[in-house]
Amino acid sequence: MTDSPQHLELELGPLAHGGHTVARTQEGRVVFVRHGAPGERVRVRLSEAQDEARFWRGDVVEVLSPVQGRRARHPWESADSMLSWASGRAPVGGAELGHLELELQRRLKTEVLRELLGGIGGFEPEQLEALDPRVEALPGETDDGLGWRTRAHFAVDEHGRAAMHPHRSDELVPVQDFPLMTPALSALRIGEIDWSGATRLDLAGPSADAPTVVVTAAHPFDEDLVRRLREHALPALQVAHARAGGEGEIGLVLSADTSAGSPRREPLVLSGTGRTVERIGQRTWEVSAGGFWQVHRSAPQHLLGLVEQESGLSAGEDALDLYSGAGLLTAALAEAVGEAGSVLAVEGSPLTSTDAARRFGEDPQVEAVTGSVEDVLARRWPELVRIPQRRRRGGRPSRGRRGAASSVPSRRPDVVVLDPPRAGAGKVVVDAIAALEPRRIVSVSCDPATAARDLARFRHRGWQVRSLRGLDLYPNTHHLETVTVLERS
Repeated sequence: MTDSPQHLELELGPLAHGGHTVARTQEGRVVFVRHGAPGERVRVRLSEAQDEARFWRGDVVEVLSPVQGRRARHPWESADSMLSWASGRAPVGGAELGHLELELQRRLKTEVLRELLGGIGGFEPEQLEALDPRVEALPGETDDGLGWRTRAHFAVDEHGRAAMHPHRSDELVPVQDFPLMTPALSALRIGEIDWSGATRLDLAGPSADAPTVVVTAAHPFDEDLVRRLREHALPALQVAHARAGGEGEIGLVLSADTSAGSPRREPLVLSGTGRTVERIGQRTWEVSAGGFWQVHRSAPQHLLGLVEQESGLSAGEDALDLYSGAGLLTAALAEAVGEAGSVLAVEGSPLTSTDAARRFGEDPQVEAVTGSVEDVLARRWPELVRIPQRRRRGGRPSRGRRGAASSVPSRRPDVVVLDPPRAGAGKVVVDAIAALEPRRIVSVSCDPATAARDLARFRHRGWQVRSLRGLDLYPNTHHLETVTVLERS
């Protein structure tokens, strides 16, 4: 029932991909509602409600009939919809399921995953029943799902304060904390530091090194900005780190904001090495400041173990690691095939691909290549992989030591591992992989919708899903990871 032009009383339907529940007004109009749960009766503040719109959007501002599993208190006040709107502002994004207990979050994510697999993926109900995909907690997860983010990103408002955006908004809300971050990052207390002159902050809390902060600015080499960072921000970070029991030198890197019109230049390292160190067991990686690494503190080790288990590689075989990043999964493949085998690691980011090339410079079986996946595959196997000319973007070996790159043969891969960005692999890459006819494919995805689309394409090309599991790599958010194993039918 409509209480005012901005408020509605609604009963919430199922959770959809994206973190909103689906409700309908008495007139039948669809309303996407965030910060609720299926089955709740709530009062909603409309944020997008144009008469000509196909659907409206809104946030829960009062719960009239809660479901079992709603938390008594949101773990992060800045993201609490009811508290935020009571103070006259929208909640920030980043913890849109934080009002729910973790068990309910994972149950709802499982329902979303199954819905996407059945709809976009084309799986029949009996096939889903046989696969039984579930979103599982990672080993060692906390009861509240906090303190897991080893990477975090903040905007900077006009007053120099660390800030975040509400959902679908350009507004900036200053934040003092972000409880999804690891304790080491929270201890830096970036909300208390003046970041005037910066546009963005990127924090990295590696497993085997002191944290690094990348400061992005429209005028990164302004003398006053550099001086203030060195004389004020850096000492504040170092003191906060030491007070929390941290060891080592805080990294501080200044980078150009190319989106603001600044020319691309090498980052200025004000403290540290400009790299962070990650360690899993006896394996070590150096990741450039601003380079990609899995965000959840337990994700690298867990994903590495899954790929080791599911790839089924033997010594002397050949593997592809597509969208390989800094080489997390490459390490598992390289050890499995040994020096008699080969691993071709393909990454589009020159920065991150160079990290991989440096990491595997002494491993003759590994070749790290920078370029789009489709172009690299088409150049390596031109008789099998053909892509439209307009999609060609080039590909080249990474700089630095790449082992015996030129000697790695272009034999068809026995196993392909891919971990694409949220946009997914897409038709061209899926068709290219299928044309290579590997024995097995292990697909890691951070977006269940594009994963379902890619799986539908693989199945159309004759592949069968042997196993599919969901991983809760992003507690208190709607995001989830999937790991799928495919084999030829």
